[in-house]
Amino acid sequence: MDEKAQTVAREATSRVSHSDERPAEAGGFSASAVSAVGDVAYRWTLADDRIHWGEGAEALLGIANKDAVATGRAFGARSVSQNGSSRFDLVARSRESDGGSGVRYEIEYQVADDYGGLRWIEDRGRWFADEQGRPEVAIGVLRAIDERRVREERLVRLATYDELTGLLNRIRLKEALEDVLIQSENSRQTAAFLLLAIDNLALINESYGFDVGDEVIIGVGQRLCGMARRVDAVGRYSGNKFGLVLRNCDKDRLASVTERLLTSVRDQVVTTSRGPISMTVSAGCLSLPSDARTVEAALAHAEEALTASKELHRDSYVIYTPSREREKARRRNLSLADELVTALNDRRICLAYQPIVSAATGEVSMHECLIRLVQPDGSISAAGNFVPIAEKLGLIGLLDYRAMELTLETLRAHPAQRLALNVSGRTTNDRMWLDTLVAQLRAEPALARRLTVEITETVAIQDMEESVDFVATLRDLGCLVAIDDFGAGYTSFRNLKTLDVDMVKIDGSFVQNLAASRDNQFFVRTLVDLAHNFDLPTVAEWVGNAEEVEMLKGFGVDYLQGFFLGEPMLTLPQENSVLRFGAKA
Repeated sequence: MDEKAQTVAREATSRVSHSDERPAEAGGFSASAVSAVGDVAYRWTLADDRIHWGEGAEALLGIANKDAVATGRAFGARSVSQNGSSRFDLVARSRESDGGSGVRYEIEYQVADDYGGLRWIEDRGRWFADEQGRPEVAIGVLRAIDERRVREERLVRLATYDELTGLLNRIRLKEALEDVLIQSENSRQTAAFLLLAIDNLALINESYGFDVGDEVIIGVGQRLCGMARRVDAVGRYSGNKFGLVLRNCDKDRLASVTERLLTSVRDQVVTTSRGPISMTVSAGCLSLPSDARTVEAALAHAEEALTASKELHRDSYVIYTPSREREKARRRNLSLADELVTALNDRRICLAYQPIVSAATGEVSMHECLIRLVQPDGSISAAGNFVPIAEKLGLIGLLDYRAMELTLETLRAHPAQRLALNVSGRTTNDRMWLDTLVAQLRAEPALARRLTVEITETVAIQDMEESVDFVATLRDLGCLVAIDDFGAGYTSFRNLKTLDVDMVKIDGSFVQNLAASRDNQFFVRTLVDLAHNFDLPTVAEWVGNAEEVEMLKGFGVDYLQGFFLGEPMLTLPQENSVLRFGAKA
């Protein structure tokens, strides 16, 4: 070693040789400081393979006597490295050159203690060369890192596995799917992807509690994992959904493989803390890479197939089949979604107003606000051309917010008018929409007294508790609430009594061609009688001619609405008119 290297080595050696003495000198103080933080210093001379340990080696390594690891060979026999590299490799077999200040090395490995366990160690130091440039002595420090490794392994596990089931999480599942897609493309081997969903998990959560629902999720995951091969990948995709990546699985075998999986879940109950629970799953399947060449496409197609299987019945599966017509429809939907968002941003969503008239007098009682889309060329699109797609794509909430804004603006601009505002099913459960309306009406109570909010019967009875709260909130503000499409759902006395609404609107499908259908006539009379039993006024929609007007008046209908009585207009009249069939004003 040159003079500089000898000086560095002597100082390091001093820190080890003085570790058992009182720290009166700098070397002893350094050794004491190292010991105080739980580290252990060492000096390893390669010529005789001797290791001189500093204070605390026994405690850190979990050994009774440090003489048991007094040589590099003895210490190496206890060491376990995950990557195959050892301190001996980094020092004795190093290809680096010592320029005078030593060559730095750092490694993590496990050391077997005297109690049958393994302890994680961080080993950092420098080796110094002799006159021929060969490693002569290594000076270093060991640090126990068990707690850090446990934390790191937990973070890695959380980043890799689902915490509830222990299966791959969504991110790792998508990576496994990407890997198999790449392999399938390169090797021309077919694979498959299955997206499976537990049927009726919401019912289990409601009946037994979410803890039992979690046990069911765990049980189904274990069942799927037990059916999978070692080369396959099983992961939890979302709440009740699992993904299964099958390698070397051609399309001809996909149906039989899926049937076995569904049968395995169906035929064995899941044991829970509340007893055994019978369970089924539905699945959407596709072959790779023929049905999808990207992860995004594979997931989208699997979701589509899974949705189709749920529409059939529980415990079923659908294998994805490409369809040009479906792809065209999807592209049209996406195009319409862009068009709707652009129209909202450009303020090209407007209202059309259709009169609702009194059957007794012919006077216009109120106008229903119907949403419209103004095309860039100035033409008008009716709601039927875009609302169903907006509902499917999750954009209906944005339209409902805009309709609410426009309705309130119209009420302010026309103090003598009363308006009815239609609300979609999704918006009745949107607390933010309701809170926004409440804030506006509390600031201007006069608007509430001229506003009727319409909710459909089928939506109202799906979540009766939520609907009752929605209706009560609006009525407390002074609004009226009407049940729209009355008769299209499961009409009952209890529904009307529970909801406590102010008006019912008879579904137009029963009014259309009323004169030619005895069944419709009987049904409308029944609905009117049912409503009148609760002192609720009725509105007949889709009225198309004078004959229907007279029949509906005879049945006792209170209000009429339809193209015969007035088409939707983009401008609201300043004064209400009187129609020709009623009494003169």
